[in-house]
Order: sequence, then structure tokens, then C-alpha cells
Amino acid sequence: MNVRYRVELSQAERGELTALLSGGKHAARKLKRAQILLAADAGAGDEDIAISVGVGGSTVYRTKRRFLVGNLEEALSEEPRPGASRKLSGKEEALLIATACSNPPEGRARWTLELLADELVRLTEHDSISRETVRRRLTENDLKPWRKDGWCIPHIDGEYVAWRMCSTCMRRRLIRSARLSVSTRARPSSSVRYGSRSRPCRGNASAMTASIDATGRSTCSSSSTPTRPWRKVKVTDRRTAEDFAICMRELSDVHFPEADRIRVVLDNLSTHSSGALYRAFPPCEARRVLRRLEFHYVPKHASWLNMVEIEIGVLRGQCLDRRIATPERLASEIAAWERQRNATRAQVKWMLTTEKARAKMGRAYPEPASIKAHPTKES
Repeated sequence: MNVRYRVELSQAERGELTALLSGGKHAARKLKRAQILLAADAGAGDEDIAISVGVGGSTVYRTKRRFLVGNLEEALSEEPRPGASRKLSGKEEALLIATACSNPPEGRARWTLELLADELVRLTEHDSISRETVRRRLTENDLKPWRKDGWCIPHIDGEYVAWRMCSTCMRRRLIRSARLSVSTRARPSSSVRYGSRSRPCRGNASAMTASIDATGRSTCSSSSTPTRPWRKVKVTDRRTAEDFAICMRELSDVHFPEADRIRVVLDNLSTHSSGALYRAFPPCEARRVLRRLEFHYVPKHASWLNMVEIEIGVLRGQCLDRRIATPERLASEIAAWERQRNATRAQVKWMLTTEKARAKMGRAYPEPASIKAHPTKES
């Protein structure tokens, strides 16, 4: 037996539906239901309403029924959709998380969605589990088993321990001496690609190279001081020994001509050497510049000990995290960033103190050789 529902709207309901259709952003299904109710209130038949609104006859029937059985809000809203029940129980989801956080199977570098699904089938009574089910449960718990975050710390030897607080120790020495300390990194330090049809580089997260095709490349050399709100970024076409030598001469003659001695903290790039200045300048000029420079090298695989790495991270996040069309625009944008950051007198706040480093990494420090104590005479 077919039941026919007759819709009669009040003046307030009719005004609400008219206002709903007259403006604003609403779901298309909600607007169609409002049109169905207004047409039914005007006396139109179900077939005519379905044709004019562009819906099926069952939609007209359900909308009228929900209005008469319930109210206007129920007629306009979506019916609850139960959908399929979750395939994994709470214990099984906990098992999935524990498996994703464990070591991968022998012969595999990391867990994949397929491997996790097969492992759950083996550990539970399910006949099959889709990779989409695994992906959704991992996403809900913010887990990405194919990614690993961590510090790259090599074997800690005496040199590493001596350098673990290079910039902090340099600060303390500067209090007693009028010498200037400058952290410099003249190798690529952050990825940015310029060119209108280029895509961002995919590679070392610490490389700062701008390229315009397979051949055109630019390098950003960054320098900063640990005790002053100053940094300088220079854009060059190459990163050769000659480019490094020019940066060192500008550091000595242009930026800090008043300093008696400039301590330069560097990484272990092959071009970072005193010989680079002799390859770029006559011997007398190279010797003049080197007399005011004092090179200090961080241990290998420990470039994070150099404070300039923090400045490079700020540069990448604030300036280079986008597409830049031309090398000229790249140099202009970096220069503007440099002026603004120097004007705000921003400084690096080195959080890893000597005490914190000893507390966190004390177990990794090498054991000192036992030294036989010599007896001393009491005075």
C-alpha cells in the first residue's frame, strides 16, 4: 500500500526555506530538499517535483515523510549512514601499532602497508586485511613506519667531545679576548630550484643549491656571528676554492676590518683550506688575509655543532621554501631576508649547554685512559 504524504508549511517554515535558497553557501542536497518541500507545499505532484528538481521519486518520498514524521530540520539534514563496521578491534589496532613500531622482517629495510597487512593476517583470525585499512589506522595514530627521525651522531671520540659545544666555548673565550668568532658554511645548504618550469629538488635535506636546468647552479654561502646579531648570505654561481677565498677576504676587509683576529668555524669541505687563498690571490695577498683568520673545523658528520646551521634552517623556512623564477630574483630575495633579519637583531639562542650535553650524551663519551696518580706532598 502506497502512502502519500501531504506537505503544508507554516509561514515561518516557508520563510526559512526561501531564505535558504536565496543566498549563502549550503550543500547541494540540502538545497534540493528545500526545493522539494516548497514545491510540495505549492501542491505539485511527486513526479513533477522529481523532474523539476532533478532527483528520483524515492528522494521526494523520503523528504516529505521525514518532514511529516519529524520536523523541518530532519527533512533538510542527511540521514545517518551506518556504513561498514571497523574491521579491526581495539586490541587488533594496538597490535598493529606495536608491529609498526617494531623492527621490520629480516631482509626488509622498513615496514610497508602490505607487509603490515600480511603480518596482521598471520597474527589474527582475519582471512584478509586491505592496505587501506592499515593506512587509515596508522593515519589515525599519526604513524609513518617508513620514516625515521633522529640525529646523525658518529662514533664519539675525543675530538667530538672537545667540539660538542664549539660555539658556546667560543663565546666564553670571546669574553676574555677581543677576537671575533664567525661561523661560515660555503657549501650548498638548502634546496631551492629556480626556473619557471622546474620542480623542487629531491635530495639531501641540508643542500642549499639553486639550479635552473641541469647545468645552471647557484650556491648560497652563509656566515653568522654567535655573539652579534649579524649574518651574511652571498649567492655565487659556483662553490670553488676561489669563491671561498673571496668570501674570506670580504669577511676580513669588508665586514670586520676592525677585528684583530677572526676565528672562522668551518665544516670539512675540501675547498675550506688556507691553500684556497693562495690559489685565488698572489702569495703576499693571501698571506695578508690569512694573518687575521683562524680556522676551526667541526668533526666530520657533526656539522650541527656549527651555529650557522640554525641560520640556514631559518633561511630555508622563511625565504627559500617556494619557487623562485630567476637567479637574480633569488639573490634579491635573499638580500631582503638578510636585511630584515639583521634589522630585527635576531640571534641564535644555543640551548645545548655543556652541562646538558654531558647529561644527555655522557654514556657515549669515550672512556679516558687511566692515568696513574702521582702522590703529592702536603705543604
